[in-house]
Amino acid sequence: MTSESWLVPQSLKGGPILKHQKYWSTRNGHVRSGKTVAGSPEMTDSPTQRPQNSTKIPVEIVSEEEMALIEAAFSLATRSSVPPVSSAQFQRNARSIRSITLLSKRSFSRCSDAGVAGDIEDSCGDLGSTQKRNRVPQSLLHRFRARRGLSVTDITATEWCEKQMEFFLTIGKPKATKAMKAGSARHAVLEKEVVKREKLDVESVEDTWAIKIINFIVGAKQLLFDGLTRELPLIGFTDGVWMVGVIDEIRMVVTESKRNPTLVETKTRSKATLPSEPQQRNGRLQLMCYKYLWDSLLADKFPSRKFFDFFSLNPNRLLSQDIRDSTSKSGFPAETLDDLVRCLQNTCLMLPPTHEQLLLRYEFQEDHSLLREHQFAYDSDWIRDSIKRSLEFWRGEREPSCTSDEERWKCRFCQYASTCPMNGSAEGTPN
Repeated sequence: MTSESWLVPQSLKGGPILKHQKYWSTRNGHVRSGKTVAGSPEMTDSPTQRPQNSTKIPVEIVSEEEMALIEAAFSLATRSSVPPVSSAQFQRNARSIRSITLLSKRSFSRCSDAGVAGDIEDSCGDLGSTQKRNRVPQSLLHRFRARRGLSVTDITATEWCEKQMEFFLTIGKPKATKAMKAGSARHAVLEKEVVKREKLDVESVEDTWAIKIINFIVGAKQLLFDGLTRELPLIGFTDGVWMVGVIDEIRMVVTESKRNPTLVETKTRSKATLPSEPQQRNGRLQLMCYKYLWDSLLADKFPSRKFFDFFSLNPNRLLSQDIRDSTSKSGFPAETLDDLVRCLQNTCLMLPPTHEQLLLRYEFQEDHSLLREHQFAYDSDWIRDSIKRSLEFWRGEREPSCTSDEERWKCRFCQYASTCPMNGSAEGTPN
């Protein structure tokens, strides 16, 4: 049993409501905590008891192609039109069959020795040259986001530089810079202005996802009651993929006839200057992704069956006692993950579409002074095209591209520059 921090709104009406943020932090990465899911085959299926005097039967691993060769050889040997096979010929054939099975054993051994966690297909990529030619390489989406969904940060990082994103996935995450740490610290301060952290025990993967859903429900209630919420987690199914994100801030703009939430993103700057146009474009993309995901969640009923199947969740598994107690105190008692998904769907029915105007804020890290507030209009065509292009990269439909010539200056700040084939072309300066 692990203990995780939750967030409690400072001024939410209707009694104390718990909210957990850590799991959804796109800045810290996806955290998958808790024990192995109780009720899974590994936990519930008892191994068959083997009698002490039973005979162990050796198992040979033979590929489909190798088996076809063996069957063809035996078929040829049993035909009536074929003359009897001599002893020498039979020995040669036997050696040939043995070499095939030995090759299969060596290939399978290499897979076992690889020590790579995950599906066996991920670690058995060298079962033979013919299989290499016929096998379709797995996409980055399947290899790295199959169990967690694609984040909005993944979309924006891809727009910044697809080649850099590929290196990030295949080589590893670079060390956080001083500016990145300062930005995370600032967001934590802003978060504490409206919520405080508490801890609850998490016992399963279902509990983890339950906390994410509770965070959304609690944040949505805080928005409706108080007109403001921060660090609101989102999850939705759009364009054939599951996407997640965390919105910095949402303000409820109230007019005489409408109530529309305005999405806000705060960026911190190490220098008291405004960012380059590519950096501002990347920030606009991030906010538009949030609106795109929000509006999709409200327009289309949350596909619960796809959600449970994709993330391999048991909708009827009993949630931990801590989580059940907290949902009861929060006003939406839930016993299972399926109960919480229904609460999520009902909450979405109460929320209005977000405002067409989005707000991007820039602060100076040293004293938190405001450098600029940039309000801009949502561009539905541009965001759809941007997401479509990003998904082409993630699905492996094309090779990753490098930055354009006019934005090659980005390479001077990239920690993968020494590995990138574009190394040596980092010219120009930020616009």
